[in-house]
Amino acid sequence: MQMLEVTRDGTRIAGALFLETERALYGRYWGFDVHVDLLHFETAYYAGIDRAIGKQLPLFEAGAQGEHKLVRGFAPSPTYSAHWIRHPGLSAAIEDFTQREAIAVANGSRSSRRRAPTRRPATTPSPPRTDPRW
Repeated sequence: MQMLEVTRDGTRIAGALFLETERALYGRYWGFDVHVDLLHFETAYYAGIDRAIGKQLPLFEAGAQGEHKLVRGFAPSPTYSAHWIRHPGLSAAIEDFTQREAIAVANGSRSSRRRAPTRRPATTPSPPRTDPRW
Protein backbone atom coordinates (compact mmCIF):
# COMPACT_ATOMS: atom_id res chain seq x y z
CA MET A 1 0.00 0.00 0.00
CA GLN A 2 1.27 3.47 -0.90
CA MET A 3 0.03 6.80 0.40
CA LEU A 4 0.65 10.03 -1.46
CA GLU A 5 0.37 13.08 0.78
CA VAL A 6 -0.09 16.60 -0.58
CA THR A 7 0.96 19.42 1.74
CA ARG A 8 0.80 23.19 1.62
CA ASP A 9 2.87 25.20 4.07
CA GLY A 10 3.54 22.03 6.09
CA THR A 11 -0.14 21.09 6.41
CA ARG A 12 -1.64 18.05 4.70
CA ILE A 13 -4.39 19.21 2.34
CA ALA A 14 -5.00 16.06 0.24
CA GLY A 15 -3.89 12.53 -0.32
CA ALA A 16 -4.40 9.38 -2.35
CA LEU A 17 -4.14 5.72 -1.47
CA PHE A 18 -2.69 3.24 -3.97
CA LEU A 19 -2.38 -0.53 -3.81
CA GLU A 20 0.81 -1.77 -5.45
CA THR A 21 2.04 -5.15 -6.61
CA GLU A 22 5.11 -6.10 -8.64
CA ARG A 23 3.03 -5.81 -11.82
CA ALA A 24 0.49 -3.07 -11.17
CA LEU A 25 -0.47 0.07 -9.30
CA TYR A 26 -4.13 0.43 -8.39
CA GLY A 27 -5.47 3.87 -7.51
CA ARG A 28 -8.62 3.66 -5.46
CA TYR A 29 -9.16 6.41 -2.91
CA TRP A 30 -8.44 10.09 -2.65
CA GLY A 31 -9.55 12.90 -0.39
CA PHE A 32 -8.93 16.56 0.36
CA ASP A 33 -9.39 19.17 3.06
CA VAL A 34 -8.77 22.20 0.82
CA HIS A 35 -10.12 22.60 -2.70
CA VAL A 36 -7.42 23.30 -5.27
CA ASP A 37 -8.35 23.32 -8.96
CA LEU A 38 -7.23 20.13 -10.74
CA LEU A 39 -5.58 18.70 -7.60
CA HIS A 40 -7.72 15.58 -7.93
CA PHE A 41 -6.16 14.73 -11.30
CA GLU A 42 -2.61 15.49 -10.16
CA THR A 43 -2.99 13.47 -6.96
CA ALA A 44 -5.14 10.52 -8.05
CA TYR A 45 -3.97 10.07 -11.65
CA TYR A 46 -0.83 11.89 -12.75
CA ALA A 47 1.19 10.99 -9.64
CA GLY A 48 0.11 7.36 -10.07
CA ILE A 49 1.15 7.37 -13.71
CA ASP A 50 4.51 8.85 -12.72
CA ARG A 51 5.04 6.17 -10.05
CA ALA A 52 4.06 3.33 -12.38
CA ILE A 53 6.53 4.58 -15.00
CA GLY A 54 9.27 5.10 -12.42
CA LYS A 55 8.78 1.61 -10.97
CA GLN A 56 8.45 0.10 -14.47
CA LEU A 57 5.02 -1.29 -13.64
CA PRO A 58 3.18 -2.43 -16.77
CA LEU A 59 -0.25 -1.40 -15.45
CA PHE A 60 -1.74 1.60 -13.69
CA GLU A 61 -5.43 1.04 -12.99
CA ALA A 62 -7.04 4.34 -12.01
CA GLY A 63 -10.25 2.83 -10.65
CA ALA A 64 -13.78 2.29 -11.85
CA GLN A 65 -16.17 4.89 -13.24
CA GLY A 66 -15.65 8.38 -14.52
CA GLU A 67 -16.05 9.70 -18.05
CA HIS A 68 -13.48 12.35 -17.07
CA LYS A 69 -10.81 9.65 -17.17
CA LEU A 70 -11.27 9.05 -20.90
CA VAL A 71 -9.76 12.40 -21.95
CA ARG A 72 -6.82 11.67 -19.63
CA GLY A 73 -5.95 8.47 -21.50
CA PHE A 74 -7.73 5.88 -19.34
CA ALA A 75 -9.78 3.58 -21.54
CA PRO A 76 -12.50 1.59 -19.78
CA SER A 77 -11.79 -1.98 -18.77
CA PRO A 78 -13.95 -4.47 -16.90
CA THR A 79 -13.78 -4.60 -13.13
CA TYR A 80 -15.07 -7.39 -10.96
CA SER A 81 -16.30 -7.70 -7.42
CA ALA A 82 -17.80 -10.43 -5.28
CA HIS A 83 -20.56 -9.86 -2.76
CA TRP A 84 -22.81 -12.09 -0.73
CA ILE A 85 -26.23 -10.68 0.13
CA ARG A 86 -27.92 -12.57 2.95
CA HIS A 87 -31.51 -11.59 2.17
CA PRO A 88 -32.74 -13.82 -0.71
CA GLY A 89 -35.15 -11.24 -2.14
CA LEU A 90 -32.56 -8.45 -2.10
CA SER A 91 -29.94 -10.81 -3.51
CA ALA A 92 -32.25 -11.79 -6.41
CA ALA A 93 -33.09 -8.14 -7.15
CA ILE A 94 -29.41 -7.15 -7.20
CA GLU A 95 -28.55 -10.14 -9.40
CA ASP A 96 -31.30 -9.19 -11.87
CA PHE A 97 -30.14 -5.57 -11.96
CA THR A 98 -26.45 -6.38 -12.37
CA GLN A 99 -27.14 -8.76 -15.26
CA ARG A 100 -29.05 -6.02 -17.11
CA GLU A 101 -26.51 -3.38 -16.11
CA ALA A 102 -23.64 -5.49 -17.48
CA ILE A 103 -25.10 -5.22 -20.99
CA ALA A 104 -25.36 -1.43 -20.76
CA VAL A 105 -21.85 -1.13 -19.29
CA ALA A 106 -20.37 -3.30 -22.06
CA ASN A 107 -22.05 -1.15 -24.72
CA GLY A 108 -20.87 2.05 -23.03
CA SER A 109 -17.32 0.73 -22.69
CA ARG A 110 -17.12 -0.14 -26.39
CA SER A 111 -18.35 3.34 -27.28
CA SER A 112 -15.87 4.98 -24.91
CA ARG A 113 -12.92 2.95 -26.22
CA ARG A 114 -13.71 4.13 -29.75
CA ARG A 115 -13.53 7.75 -28.52
CA ALA A 116 -10.33 7.25 -26.51
CA PRO A 117 -7.60 9.79 -27.38
CA THR A 118 -4.82 7.21 -27.14
CA ARG A 119 -3.61 4.63 -29.60
CA ARG A 120 -3.33 0.91 -28.97
CA PRO A 121 -0.52 -0.18 -26.63
CA ALA A 122 2.91 -0.41 -28.24
CA THR A 123 4.38 -3.87 -28.70
CA THR A 124 7.79 -2.62 -27.57
CA PRO A 125 7.96 -1.16 -24.05
CA SER A 126 9.17 2.39 -23.61
CA PRO A 127 12.53 2.93 -21.91
CA PRO A 128 12.19 3.06 -18.12
CA ARG A 129 12.41 6.23 -16.04
CA THR A 130 14.48 6.05 -12.91
CA ASP A 131 13.36 9.01 -10.82
CA PRO A 132 10.35 7.95 -8.71
CA ARG A 133 8.82 10.87 -6.81
CA TRP A 134 7.50 8.82 -3.88
